[in-house]
Amino acid sequence: MSVSYRQPGVVLTDRRFTVPLDHHDPSGETIELYAREAVASDKAHQDLPWLVYLQGGPGFGANRFIGRPAWLGRALKEFRVLLLDQRGTGASTPANRQTLPLRGGPAEQADYLAHFRADAIVRDCEAIRPQVTGGAPWTVLGQSFGGFCTVAYLSLAPEGVHTALITGGLPSLDAHADDVYRAAYPRVERKVAAHYARYPQDVERARRIADHLLTHDVVLPTGYRLTVEAFQSLGILLGGSEGSHRLHFLLEDAFVRTPGGQELSDDFQEQVQGLLSYAGHPLYALVHEAIYGRGTRPTAWSAERVRAEFPRFDAAKALAGDEPLMFTGESVHPWMFDCDPALRPLRETAELLAARTDWAPLYDPARLAANEVPAAAAVYHDDMYVDTGHALATARAIRGLRTWVTDEFEHDGVRAGGPRVLDRLLALARDEA
Repeated sequence: MSVSYRQPGVVLTDRRFTVPLDHHDPSGETIELYAREAVASDKAHQDLPWLVYLQGGPGFGANRFIGRPAWLGRALKEFRVLLLDQRGTGASTPANRQTLPLRGGPAEQADYLAHFRADAIVRDCEAIRPQVTGGAPWTVLGQSFGGFCTVAYLSLAPEGVHTALITGGLPSLDAHADDVYRAAYPRVERKVAAHYARYPQDVERARRIADHLLTHDVVLPTGYRLTVEAFQSLGILLGGSEGSHRLHFLLEDAFVRTPGGQELSDDFQEQVQGLLSYAGHPLYALVHEAIYGRGTRPTAWSAERVRAEFPRFDAAKALAGDEPLMFTGESVHPWMFDCDPALRPLRETAELLAARTDWAPLYDPARLAANEVPAAAAVYHDDMYVDTGHALATARAIRGLRTWVTDEFEHDGVRAGGPRVLDRLLALARDEA
């Protein structure tokens, strides 16, 4: 039963759907999807076209907006918007350390999670679209991983898409995870160098914190074990528009003087555990490398293996000399399943996913080369999360896709630049720009 309610300027309706776990077995097990419909208050009774929003991640539910902020306000001028919690996220049937044991052991859990990639998300969208739009195609807005899903949508079911809009999410069509991370680590180095150029005082602050973690066993209040590698992973902030400033403020007051000497402050630890914990989005850690899975070649903890090719990220070596500590970026590592209590029970499941060798293709280059769906993509000039070279190669491979390459925004441009980004993409897709 749908329930509607109001916020300033918008009418919201909770929608729930039942879809097959495995769309190749439609009579088999089912899971539930949750989505929030949003429509402008003054258009609530109008027959409007639909836009479905696919969140970045993987593993994050759709934004919980209050009112009409960011890109949503612009979208509500002409669309009804469906904010979909992709399978396993948000209020859709959850997949986490508490629920996955219902599947059985690690092997059964890994088999279950193999159904949580972009192809399944696209088929979910196609399963619910007739119930939402009456069968009409809808506009798809994909942010980051949501953009990966949108490219999969154009490959698997373009008939369901009226217009495709992608922000910071054009995937490589043929790169293995190793290729993705070999391109990523140099980008991360550039972002770290830019941060230290902006805040040179952070060089010593980061070294001091890392040195403390190498010589002390620090366990955060939630039970998260804060190692130096975990501290380095805070560099994920550097891919956002405000990330460098947020990292600086985090580092500036890390220590407090106690009767036992200098210790990491409670405030610092509280902030860090909020940034590092996967309790709210465990799927990100579990299937992050699986989104790059191709054919019979396993991902095999790609980010961890490739990191060894970039010795500047070795904290111990940096501290032994006079090098600045290098932060890391958007990557998942096996040690995370030892440090994070939200992930520890899932370590063996993650190992099985990393070893998996039966990944189905996500993208169809031939179909993309013949694409007829109006499409536009925002490509951020030095995006830390998605390689610009890979993105532009894919843009060239999708017939008719128009790109807006900009250095005005970081990866979160659709949030930071909201209405302007959506305006530009719609104009490009409609050949008005």
